[in-house]
Amino acid sequence: MSNEYGADQIQILEGLEAVRKRPGMYIGSTSGRGLHHLVYEIVDNSVDEALAGYCDTISVEINKDNSVTVTDNGRGIPVGINHKAGLPAVEVVFTILHAGGKFGGGGYKVSGGLHGVGASVVNALSNWLEVEIRTEGKIYKQRFEKGHVCYSLKVIGECGKDEMGTKVSFKPDETIFQETTEFEFDILKQRLREMAFLTKGLHIILKDMRVQEGEKPIERDFHYEGGIKEFVTYLNRSKTPLYENILYFEGSKNNVYVEVSMQHNDSYTESTYTFVNNINTPEGGTHLVGFRNALTKTFNDYARGNKLLKESEPNLTGEDIREGLTAIVSVKIEDPQFEGQTKQKLGNSEARNAVDNIVSEQLTYFLEQNPSVAKLICEKSILAQRARDAARKARDLTRRKTALETASLPGKLADCSDKNPENCEIYIVEGDSAGGSAKTARSRATQAILPLRGKILNVEKARLDKIYGNAEIKAMITAFGTGIHDEFDISRLRYHKIIIMTDADVDGSHIATLLLTFLYRFMPELIKQGYVYLAQPPLFKLEKNKKVWYAYNDEELDKILSEVGRDQNNKIQRYKGLGEMDPEQLWETTMDPKKRILLRVTMNEEAESEIDLTFTTLMGDKVEPRREFIEENAKFVKNLDI
Repeated sequence: MSNEYGADQIQILEGLEAVRKRPGMYIGSTSGRGLHHLVYEIVDNSVDEALAGYCDTISVEINKDNSVTVTDNGRGIPVGINHKAGLPAVEVVFTILHAGGKFGGGGYKVSGGLHGVGASVVNALSNWLEVEIRTEGKIYKQRFEKGHVCYSLKVIGECGKDEMGTKVSFKPDETIFQETTEFEFDILKQRLREMAFLTKGLHIILKDMRVQEGEKPIERDFHYEGGIKEFVTYLNRSKTPLYENILYFEGSKNNVYVEVSMQHNDSYTESTYTFVNNINTPEGGTHLVGFRNALTKTFNDYARGNKLLKESEPNLTGEDIREGLTAIVSVKIEDPQFEGQTKQKLGNSEARNAVDNIVSEQLTYFLEQNPSVAKLICEKSILAQRARDAARKARDLTRRKTALETASLPGKLADCSDKNPENCEIYIVEGDSAGGSAKTARSRATQAILPLRGKILNVEKARLDKIYGNAEIKAMITAFGTGIHDEFDISRLRYHKIIIMTDADVDGSHIATLLLTFLYRFMPELIKQGYVYLAQPPLFKLEKNKKVWYAYNDEELDKILSEVGRDQNNKIQRYKGLGEMDPEQLWETTMDPKKRILLRVTMNEEAESEIDLTFTTLMGDKVEPRREFIEENAKFVKNLDI
């Protein structure tokens, strides 16, 4: 084996080889998330044409062979020769990294996408890619395979002088995307709907051609003349708005174009989403800071000026004012600077000032013109302030003390002896009887057990003081050690696996959903960082000739029966709940790290507004949206417990 490390051992990856070698560096991952990212990159290029005012319709088709075609009616990618590269501009765009109209030079004033690497990265990671351009009365075409040119750009026909646009078709390379090359209609639907909201007037049509012979393609048409105002209406449809108006502010300052839309509802959670050049910034940044500053200052000034707050009362905090707020903050900026590796947080200081000034000025004017709405918001904020004070008193009781004062841990928690969080896991178990079995079955060194009595509080319908007053929730907060909400600190987490273990029936699913609602609303970082799991207890036990098999669903039971034979010696038990298992069985099937099946709970941050809406629809007060959701999704139900 050669251990040489000299000048010749340094590899130079030519062109798109680098992308194929390290795809994760360019699209985040080669999982389903990275796969769908390919579509967004091509669509982003079309949206840039729309932002520049040259395109009003984009069509996205998932073809029968699972390739995707994106068509727009923009100007068409330039077909002339790029003199620097000596190649047609379209070939440069698809074969050279960091080439495009996004780097100054007047191509685009603002643009989204992966900073000019989008088209070439999609090409590099596709089995094949074809681009067709209509411009100046001619139709041009070029094909690539695994990033390599198959033939030079050629004219394949003629079109009308006013017919313009670009059509890109590509099929992801299954050797790169080994996990899946199946596009999910719903994932694309969520992202494309968001893009249409953020670009008012733009038509985005999504078609799924993968249907049975004779069936119509599945089609969705997204078109919102109201832009982000309609986005707020959409997000609030499962909530009851506090007032009818949807506040909308827009303007430009320091070369930053700002659009903000907001409306309060009767819930207790804030849902604010921020975007830069139509790209979601889940970690916020300077534009979010500017928005929050403006909100806090303007409402406090109004409440003081109109004697809604007494002189002796403290100022409202930003959190009080934002209780039940749904807001969209969208900025367009010529040269966005992002912080961190993931590019999910905006760093431009001019964005903070622009958003702050525009929102402060226009919100002040709105409140003066609409005193009844202003009063409603201030009264809700003052109630939130009082609840927060009550919550603080309750919270002080749940705070973890030092490691020596373990008496502060909840009495029903059977803790583990290992103190290294990386080795430790906690089972949140439904019911005392299953909790008792789990305590006997567990590995005491690394597995902690916290039994819950009945169903926990639905946090979607409760204020912070009620949440801190709930014994079951208080026990979880104390056991985890991280605190919640604005006091959350992941470095204090005591277990790196939080495992929800409930019965495999409707009640068990409901309890798991209530727990996930609590974690999503108050400790979302636990889900984002992959610390939350669902245990998978078996549904069946099959005994034959003193041998035992466990099956986790009907299909698995059928498979085992076809292997061992179907006869009268088979003893099949269907478990109604965890309490029916003795400790040995529970360990063997659900808790033994060598044999158990755990489902990790994950969260697609790109679709966070949709996740938020789903939780509100399923767990909120309004019945009608929940009925619609059930009707729409009933056909996908696999395990119905009647």
